[in-house]
Amino acid sequence: MMPETMFELADRLKALRDRKADLEEQLKRLQSEIEETSNRLVHCMTETETPNFTHAGSMFILTTNTRASAPAGRKDALYDTLRSEGFGDLIYETVNANSLSAFVREQITENYDKLPEWLDGLVTVFEKTTVNVRKSSR
Repeated sequence: MMPETMFELADRLKALRDRKADLEEQLKRLQSEIEETSNRLVHCMTETETPNFTHAGSMFILTTNTRASAPAGRKDALYDTLRSEGFGDLIYETVNANSLSAFVREQITENYDKLPEWLDGLVTVFEKTTVNVRKSSR
């Protein structure tokens, strides 16, 4: 069996990424269709006062969930209020993985290509080599 050539691998990688993009687009459309159909079924069940029913081996149950989120620009005020009211345990701090990676790269560069001592043991640093694919300008 002949090993694959660089061009064969490049063609395969591009085809796989194109297929992934197509599948992601199909998934978006499918999710939208699911949402629309679910909303129509909710409306139908509500109008007919049907809290649940069984059909084709599946039970369909009308449920209502309460959801909440901070309005745009009010997250800090919400967090401050939750803390002052004794509900600070609801708040989780996170660091975006891409931002952390960029920060660590910057710190390594500024520290003569070494991880600063104060970060040693707090972060795991590794390199991953990948192939980026872009449209040719030709």
